[in-house]
Amino acid sequence: MENLVALPVFGIILTIVCYFLGSRVGKLLHSPLTNPMLIANVLVILIVCVTPLRLEQYMAGGSIITMFVVPATTILAIRIYRQRSLLRANIIPILLGCLAGSFASIGSIILLCRLFSIDKMVTLSMLPKSVTTAIALELSVQNGGLGGLTVSAVIVTGVFSASFNPFFIRLFKLKDPVAAGVALGASGHAIGTAAALEQGEIQGAMGGIAIGIMGIITSLIFIFI
Repeated sequence: MENLVALPVFGIILTIVCYFLGSRVGKLLHSPLTNPMLIANVLVILIVCVTPLRLEQYMAGGSIITMFVVPATTILAIRIYRQRSLLRANIIPILLGCLAGSFASIGSIILLCRLFSIDKMVTLSMLPKSVTTAIALELSVQNGGLGGLTVSAVIVTGVFSASFNPFFIRLFKLKDPVAAGVALGASGHAIGTAAALEQGEIQGAMGGIAIGIMGIITSLIFIFI
């Protein structure tokens, strides 16, 4: 068993199984809290904590999966290209919305971390919480942050966005599908965009575009931090 656990393929298979279980639960219980990524992360953490499996043994395969996160994010470019006509027609409000979202996200983290005297490493880890995992992880690690904390912050942000944004959209009577999609994608990245897809095709497309733009703007902001 020790030899089997030590193999990199063990961590890969464990991750796939946990994600598969998460996707099955998500189909049975339609809720932002049953997001497959969230469930898979919780299951892997529980397995590492309550079984003899060590984190180092899991990461032998888990790090291979992490390696493919960044290339997989380039798929967002395909979604943006397919919606290029809609993007051209609404380019100014989309850019301004994403710009406001980036500054609000990063500014609030900086303000709160300084208010509570949070360590700089933790602050850097949480700053890119509102962009998709691959971009957030790269920005965090390159600037001295903690990758694990960054991923956790990204997931929690996405779940909160998917849970509460639909309520605020109804509260403020936001009927424009472009605005609703940008709001969900800019604040909740992939998980928020999944919630946007449930509202309509345009909302989902705008959420996908917002993910890419938010990643670009946040990366540029990080240059000056």
